[in-house]
Amino acid sequence: MEVINALGRRKSAIARVYMNPGNGAIVVNNRPMEQYFPMDILQYIVKQPLELTGTIANYDIKVNLDGGGIKGQAEALRLAIARALCKIDKEVHRPVLKANGLLTRDPREVERKKPGRPGARKRFQFSKR
Repeated sequence: MEVINALGRRKSAIARVYMNPGNGAIVVNNRPMEQYFPMDILQYIVKQPLELTGTIANYDIKVNLDGGGIKGQAEALRLAIARALCKIDKEVHRPVLKANGLLTRDPREVERKKPGRPGARKRFQFSKR
């Protein structure tokens, strides 16, 4: 089996994933995943598609992460891993991942700042007199 690559996005984070058969090592930006994502909840988010499909120790994953914050990067990586698993075996993995909502790209983005205002929707204090 050749290397499978997939892309995941969340907010302004982009995750490019390269999966090949191995023993379950996840390397993010040339660092182990446990070092890149020190919080347990973020590690859980990243491993979610692998645990649901039972393939946690079957593939080595190399990841290039760019942009966004640490939570957005973890969720972008989750989407990329789920898409890569679907490319490997669509009939087996897709129903499980889709039922758990891991194949849906979260479309929410930050709204841009408008001119004449301090933020996207906030206004300066109004003075009647």
